[in-house]
Amino acid sequence: MSAKRHNSVHFGSQAYPHGMEPTTETRRDPRRGRTRRALMDAALELVEKKDNFTALSLRLVARKAGVVPTAFYRHFPDMDALGLALVDESFRTLRQLMREVRSTSIPVKQVMRQSMETYIDYVRANAQHFQFVAKERFSGSPAIRTAIRQEIRLFTSELATDLSRFPILDKVNAEDLQMMAGLVVNNMTSLTEQVLDLPADDPEEKEFLIRTAEKQLRVIVLGALAWRSR
Repeated sequence: MSAKRHNSVHFGSQAYPHGMEPTTETRRDPRRGRTRRALMDAALELVEKKDNFTALSLRLVARKAGVVPTAFYRHFPDMDALGLALVDESFRTLRQLMREVRSTSIPVKQVMRQSMETYIDYVRANAQHFQFVAKERFSGSPAIRTAIRQEIRLFTSELATDLSRFPILDKVNAEDLQMMAGLVVNNMTSLTEQVLDLPADDPEEKEFLIRTAEKQLRVIVLGALAWRSR
């Protein structure tokens, strides 16, 4: 899958991420799906302007979405449930896109670059989601913080599994692959803040960030090849 196709994956009222299409229930009643989407979009827009998700009230989100508070409960039992839905939405499609990149039969060096291009393009296309995750990772409710940690662990585990299939890493044991995947994910998490600050009309700055991230990945891979756990 090309980076150009990845760029087209985004959230919003007119587009659903692959694997997150409307349910049978919302297809039967499109208005129900639109209301749920409106509530999620309203929360993201408010988070962008406020300190964090926990500062939002149910009434504020409902008002921003243009619905009465009672309509909120038809979709989410409480604000934590809405936050958990946003966490799931933020990570699920990203994990799939990254798996698709890693499953291609191209040289490792190209996989590294394409992975960084895909990640950066995806974060930029879904900036509100990643601003939400960045804020809630440390300051959110216990349920939302736990959900984000679980998503990061799952992302790391999937990466470690995929790394084991690369011939260059076939001599690296499972423990070291997991450690390596953790370093890669930590690096990507740190990279997210820089991606969110990228100017929209500065391709040179974006290219510099991609090259830097690619070099950092190479350092991690080279270090893993030289390292052996006792």
